[in-house]
Amino acid sequence: MNRDTARPEVTDFPGERARDWVAHHHGSAAPSTYVYDFVWDRTAPAEGPFCTDVDGNVLMDFTSHVAAAPLGYNNPLIMEPLSEFDLVDPLKIAGQDFYVAGDGAPGDTLPGPSDLMDRLTDLTAHYDMDMVFLSNSGAEAVENAVKISYDHADGGKYAITFDGAFHGRTLGALSLNRSKEVYRRKFPEISSVHDAPFCDDRGCDAATCSCGFFVDGVSRLRRKLDPDRGHINPEEVAYLIMEPIQGEGGYRFPSDAFMDEIAALVDEHDITLIADEIQSGLGRTGEMWGADNYAIEPDVITSAKGLRVGATVSRSDVFPDEKSRISSTWGAGDIIASLQGTLTIDAILEEGLMDNATVRGRQFIETMRDADLDGVTDVRGKGLMLAVQFEEKALRDDVMEAALQHGLLTLSCGYDVLRILPPLDVTEREIDLGCELLTAAIEDANRT
Repeated sequence: MNRDTARPEVTDFPGERARDWVAHHHGSAAPSTYVYDFVWDRTAPAEGPFCTDVDGNVLMDFTSHVAAAPLGYNNPLIMEPLSEFDLVDPLKIAGQDFYVAGDGAPGDTLPGPSDLMDRLTDLTAHYDMDMVFLSNSGAEAVENAVKISYDHADGGKYAITFDGAFHGRTLGALSLNRSKEVYRRKFPEISSVHDAPFCDDRGCDAATCSCGFFVDGVSRLRRKLDPDRGHINPEEVAYLIMEPIQGEGGYRFPSDAFMDEIAALVDEHDITLIADEIQSGLGRTGEMWGADNYAIEPDVITSAKGLRVGATVSRSDVFPDEKSRISSTWGAGDIIASLQGTLTIDAILEEGLMDNATVRGRQFIETMRDADLDGVTDVRGKGLMLAVQFEEKALRDDVMEAALQHGLLTLSCGYDVLRILPPLDVTEREIDLGCELLTAAIEDANRT
């Protein structure tokens, strides 16, 4: 496959082999979230955003596996170092007392968990973060962020989350979710979790707010935390957790006024701020972290997806001193995943992919806005964290299906939003091609 000339080619989707694989998979798989009957053929040609399914259909993947494959398929910056790795068993390390090393000194061998943690503290040094705890997933990263924040609060019982939030599917993380009701239904929850509106008017200020966060020029969160008139004692708030840009909630990009107020409130009341960067981090927005676009200064960052492992990053004064307060069988990290995560960070920095995300994201937004398509109410984004919003959910769903038939993979989020997540090294040609396919899909959906 030549990435410079590749185009999607869809003959029959899903094809016969894909249907057989899907039926086989569901014979033993628990019910979960399945978007497509898409079965990637790992032995077939794939490069950048292009991949091949088991029936020979060539598809253009603008989901990046929900940002978990930030460099697309078979990127040589990842594949070439991996080819040199002499695979061993086990590839996961049990506990924090086991270490990974090669023949040389630290920094002289292929990178592993220690190197990944070094990279992460370098990337969060502007927030004075100097410690990392590795885990398997984003939900685990959030769970550990919550645990260390409760510990750091020394008795603080309240948590604050936001309307539309999604932080994972483990029980603790579910307690913080305020997106789709199905995620929390009938599950027990952490008590004393309060919520506030999340700004979805990215151009508002305190006087013009239409999202409900500001009322008569004063934020509702400030009223809740008012020591004299509010109903939440700010001294008993253990943490405030937020996605700098909401993902599952609908790719909601907050206003500067909203973020300025969050920054002011956590500073005034000395509240630990957790930034959930699992989807918005690692260069996706054109900055290394979504928080870097705003005035907030997080005390804890959670990362996963594109990092290939889960990571809770914070300061030594926030992490507990007592050794047994946080731990995990695989707390030292998966060797291969840590290597991939380190190589991903290096590629983002060395290849200027945050700048590319900014330029290519702007190209997508301008192209789709200029198309002025029926049924589209908004095209928005930061970097390559992009969204197209529609007049109604049914049209969004029809567009997603039509795009698939044109060979373009996209994902829904929120109620009526289509999210677009190209690989961070996406080219000008590939953005033009993706916009061409998406435009055709919207026009097809409008005709049905």
